[in-house]
Amino acid sequence: MIDFSAGALEVAPLLLDAVLTHESPAGPVSVRISEVEAYLGEGVDPGSHAFRGRTPRVASMYGAPGHLYTYFTYGMHVCANVVCSPDGEASAVLLRGGEVIDGVELARTRRPTAKSDRDLARGPANLVRALGIALGDDGAPLHEAPFQLVVPETPVGARLVGRTLRTGVSGDGGRLPFDWRFHLLGDPTVSVYKRHPKA
Repeated sequence: MIDFSAGALEVAPLLLDAVLTHESPAGPVSVRISEVEAYLGEGVDPGSHAFRGRTPRVASMYGAPGHLYTYFTYGMHVCANVVCSPDGEASAVLLRGGEVIDGVELARTRRPTAKSDRDLARGPANLVRALGIALGDDGAPLHEAPFQLVVPETPVGARLVGRTLRTGVSGDGGRLPFDWRFHLLGDPTVSVYKRHPKA
């Protein structure tokens, strides 16, 4: 059991190997999470959407822990986060990658350009597409239908978890001490690490 109000840095590594299921009208898809990134809040984390304070876009990031925070990026992609702080504060864990372990056929129809099943949920936008998560799922609880998040009873051991700077984050939020990307070492569904190009 995870205390989602503990904050994103504590929650992020505990989400590795957890299974997120979305039951859509087309059927269920389940993804075993292999890669995440932690983001904190106001005035603390320059890479966070909440760094400059509450806006309509990030309202759910300030909401109840254990709920989704979804957002639109690059004019074409939806990404999904788990809210991980007490109600009224802001932190979240970006779901960056995973393995489709149930509903593979449905996930393939949602990701027809995937080169292999390994790539179906590899990368944050791909994970969201494979699961059928929409922007309108923003604020949805992960402990009740149509979602279910099951975390392992025993957390993944530290020796099996890699930790790097967050991928593709520009400015101060892409530099140390923000080594807040956690991933399962050697897992083929972990996305390729990309540092943001220097300005």
